[in-house]
Amino acid sequence: MSVVKAWLVISESGQSSIEEIGKHSIMKRTGLPARDLRALDPLLSYPSSILGREGAIVVSLEHIRAIITAKEVFLINYNNPLVVQFVQDLQHRIVFGNNNITSPHQAMDHSGREMEDAAELQVPKALPFEFKVLEACLESACRCLESETRTLEEEAYPALDELTSKISTLNLERVRQIKSRLVALSGRVQKVRDELENLLDDDNDMAEMYLTEKVADAPAVDQISIIEEVNDGESEADDESVYDPRAGDYSEINTNVDIEELEMLLEAYFAQIDGILQKLSGMSEYVDDTEDFINIMLDDKQNQLLQMGVILSATNMILNAGIAVVGFFGMNIHVALFDGKPIQFWETVIGTCGGCIALFLVLLGWGKKKKILAL
Repeated sequence: MSVVKAWLVISESGQSSIEEIGKHSIMKRTGLPARDLRALDPLLSYPSSILGREGAIVVSLEHIRAIITAKEVFLINYNNPLVVQFVQDLQHRIVFGNNNITSPHQAMDHSGREMEDAAELQVPKALPFEFKVLEACLESACRCLESETRTLEEEAYPALDELTSKISTLNLERVRQIKSRLVALSGRVQKVRDELENLLDDDNDMAEMYLTEKVADAPAVDQISIIEEVNDGESEADDESVYDPRAGDYSEINTNVDIEELEMLLEAYFAQIDGILQKLSGMSEYVDDTEDFINIMLDDKQNQLLQMGVILSATNMILNAGIAVVGFFGMNIHVALFDGKPIQFWETVIGTCGGCIALFLVLLGWGKKKKILAL
């Protein structure tokens, strides 16, 4: 027994309704295989993808999980707040697009008179329904990624600047979390960019997405099939080139589709996604530069500690020399110096201290000359 799921169905007129549709029913209704439906499961983590099939387009971009046909669109995760906003934008786009088409015979000049030749008016060609939905999907995904990128920028740059001014565990943890989010977001944006690039590089995949033209060409294909059955007993040459004055050349149906319309649409959002990726790349470079700067600062601190260790070691050695002199005079033996005047004691003390200081200065000078110490 197939699992029944709730789908939000939006028709080409902009009307929406929630329908309980089983797996086999949705496959029959859209002509999709089961593997394409698995990519739409919100519980499964599938990378972003746009798949053109015979009778539908499967869109899995960020929060958008949709099946687009020539007449309607199916949304599985319609309770997501981002998807609710997407549905509102899509319905507005559909209604606005339908109302924007004006008949040439209704066009009037400023004086109230009809145009002399209404046929010469060039009314902008409306996008097919599937492209309106696809454009709305791309716009919603780009808006979501752009918003996350902007939020990350607002958090990342101040945190990185604060880290350079004060290296602490708290600041390091903040930067670590920001870098993890940056890597994850860059991967998502890169996947969307690669998907659009693959579509733009493959004309057949783009031609496969012209669902409205397929539906319009379906009667012509059926008519040609009948003609082929009638001419089944004719020569091989006649079989290879069946021609009908009303249907046209069967070999050219859906093979010479003008993909410029879809190509321009995809290129626009490819440029937008590429711009977002450039922002993330710049942020990543800033993070790397900050890491390099922090490493330089830490190396400098380490060098200072090493120099301090060398100075302390030299000081300890000199103090040990002074302690040796004190120990010599502290021995319980008779020394002629003890028989002298008190001034001789102070001379000895001052001479010992002065010798230690002089030896210390000599060691520092030698270390600076050998570039062991940077003083």
